Amino acid sequence: MVQNLSTQDLQDIDAKHHLHPFTDHAELHQQGSRVIVRAEGSWLWDSDGNRLLDGMAGLWCVNVGHGRHEIAEAVRRQMLELSYSNTFFKTTHPPAVMLSQELAKLAPGDLNHVFFTNSGSEANDTVFRMVRHYWDTLGKPDKKIIIGRKNAYHGSTLAGVSLGGMAGMHAQGDLPVPGVHHIAQPYWFDEGGDMTPDEFGLWAAGELERAIDQLGEDNVAAFIAEPIQGAGGVIIPPATYWPEISRICAEREILLAVDEVICGFGRLGTWFGTDYFDLKPDLMPIAKGLSSGYLPIGGVMIADHLADTLINQGGEFAHGFTYSGHPAACAAALENLRILQTEKIVERTGRDTAPYLARKWAELADHPLVGEARSAGLVAAIELVPDQSSRRRFDGECAVGAKCRDLSFANGLIMRAVGDTMIISPPLTIRHEEIDELVNLATKTLDDTMVELKSNGTMAA
Repeated sequence: MVQNLSTQDLQDIDAKHHLHPFTDHAELHQQGSRVIVRAEGSWLWDSDGNRLLDGMAGLWCVNVGHGRHEIAEAVRRQMLELSYSNTFFKTTHPPAVMLSQELAKLAPGDLNHVFFTNSGSEANDTVFRMVRHYWDTLGKPDKKIIIGRKNAYHGSTLAGVSLGGMAGMHAQGDLPVPGVHHIAQPYWFDEGGDMTPDEFGLWAAGELERAIDQLGEDNVAAFIAEPIQGAGGVIIPPATYWPEISRICAEREILLAVDEVICGFGRLGTWFGTDYFDLKPDLMPIAKGLSSGYLPIGGVMIADHLADTLINQGGEFAHGFTYSGHPAACAAALENLRILQTEKIVERTGRDTAPYLARKWAELADHPLVGEARSAGLVAAIELVPDQSSRRRFDGECAVGAKCRDLSFANGLIMRAVGDTMIISPPLTIRHEEIDELVNLATKTLDDTMVELKSNGTMAA
């Protein structure tokens, strides 16, 4: 049926019936949706036959690349055997059992338990409720406040938005909910001022201790943060940041929740961002790379001491989802993890493709439009600036990042804009020659953007 529809037909139907996430629909209807019809490896094709290099691995998630027949076959087999069974009412099924065991093997430290969800947003909602239930169980009901970071992203559900620190999201719906406090992010390029990165890292981490003192340690339940902020603009904290955060949480009886929804399952060239930064979280939300996006699944990895308290003292935890541990989604995740392990994709990322991308990406720092080019693993960012001699930004009304993003798509590269920060997060299976093409297309896009900025007077000719 779809084969008989033109791009215009699909766009018209889409405009009539489909409300997209994070979208200005008036603008979308004016321009028409981009219709993606096929994918293979690191590449996508639209309905007009244009080929695009998937520089964002979908939404940070297609770690093993597109078109993996093994995952499709694993899902097919599972759906024919057991298409659905819930995990409520003292019930389980083999895919959920085996996936929980595999995750306990892969997760760092004593994160030996998992609560399954369907997304990262739901995982962070689970963190919100589980943290409060934990302290209630220990007879410390005043420990309710969860501290997050400004400009952080932990999903778009009610608790996820609240834990995150994006002001534009909070403005819609009178958020955050009570009991969430936000501190500064470790974003040296934008907010470091005259401090060195190491000085700024210590200052930003110190904001957590100052917040605990202000709010009262007996009232603070947990601190939540991504190892590297993804949707905030690939913000890689200075080396001094995480050791100090870890010390503060350990000394001040504050649970540490490390949001691995983006960094988990190989993105940084290690299995988890907690491995990359040597962290010991009490809770670890996961999703995205867990199934490489082939089916929706997420979860929260939970440390033994916390799980033991909930199991032995907590009674019923009145929380869960119809599709928690869905059999087909678990089958997809198990096969995805098998591919990551047998093909040694995580190890190759850390040893080979990430260092190669780092060398090639760093070359973009020489472009006159770029103030900084940074990367960690297979995630990277460039800061667009009018003058390389300072970290000054363009006037916000110029929307330089949005212009650059549109030109990037036109050039055949999916690169995302976060304000005037351009970010990438390609599949972990990307090859050297594809990295070369990615950087070449990014360079062309920067050149095209500068031509447009000079032509409209945003930059001096």
